[in-house]
Amino acid sequence: MSPKQHRGEVTAEQLLDAALRVYGESGEQGLTVSAVTRASGVSLGSLYHHFGSIDGLYEALTQRWLGRLLGELATALVSARTAREGVDVLTRTYLTFVRENRAAALLVHSSRADRVGMERGRELRDTQEARVSAFAQWLRPRIEAGEVAPLPIPLIESLVLGPVVGTARRWLADFGDVDLDEAARLLPERIWRSISAE
Repeated sequence: MSPKQHRGEVTAEQLLDAALRVYGESGEQGLTVSAVTRASGVSLGSLYHHFGSIDGLYEALTQRWLGRLLGELATALVSARTAREGVDVLTRTYLTFVRENRAAALLVHSSRADRVGMERGRELRDTQEARVSAFAQWLRPRIEAGEVAPLPIPLIESLVLGPVVGTARRWLADFGDVDLDEAARLLPERIWRSISAE
């Protein structure tokens, strides 16, 4: 990598890090070009050069953190020997990510991210395919072995992640009625019952 490419990567990282700080402090409405350039110390021209627009920066930031979340889930899944352990580790890893990365979790679970996901779902899924398919690859032999009910994999994903995502969203909304430790303790068993072949 040339020094110029390295400087470009450092600048893009600065912009992404600053954008997350701004988002965490001010929400979507506060994520403006001027707020990000002020927080990052990077010029307006550099922001446009690297991301094209504030929307491009927002999308790159969302994809960055979605990728990190999916990567953590895929890594955690490797340690699970059984499907039941897999449900437990996915639940705990997801909720830990949400707790430890609140601003990023708010971004990934935002209505804007949902809207983009609905509009460009197939394209976004394809960009994250390696990470998304890690769950499917891990799951197939467990279905074939009769450990998991023989349901379509997208339905199993919904049964496993739906309650976890719903719990995360409720916690992020600050309703004050969700304890993530309690959820991590109680949800895996309930989720397991929904996908178990027993």
